[in-house]
Amino acid sequence: MAKHIDYERNVFINCPFDDKYFDLLQTLVFAICYYGYIPRISLEISDSGQPRLEKIVKLIEESKYSIHDLSRLQSKSANEYYRLNMPFELGIDYGLRKFNKDYSDKRSLILETEQYDYMKAISDINGFDIKNHEDIPVKLIECIRAWFSKPLN
Repeated sequence: MAKHIDYERNVFINCPFDDKYFDLLQTLVFAICYYGYIPRISLEISDSGQPRLEKIVKLIEESKYSIHDLSRLQSKSANEYYRLNMPFELGIDYGLRKFNKDYSDKRSLILETEQYDYMKAISDINGFDIKNHEDIPVKLIECIRAWFSKPLN
């Protein structure tokens, strides 16, 4: 399968879509653009005839880079479930990278709010280099800047 024309510059954003996260999403998009990359997000495709999961898989395939923010996994009230979309999409990205040699060059940044919070919900990723932003946009920019400043290829 041929890679997308902008594969080398595309950054898939896997994050929550809620009001509390909106400032962080704006920060993510701004920082990605600032560093000369193209943010890709599932909301960019508005085709009701295509299942949402297919849209997400296509974006992951078209993006060499991915940012996965797992900061909203926990439930907030007694009868609410954990939010599993973000770790599920991380799994799709990881599986593509791991099991398809054409995508072994993919790179990911995994984010969370507080250090080690992810361990309560998805301990299998212990050992990954996960960064925390404390829900503070400036700290999020620091995480992204550090990630982009390291050799990504």
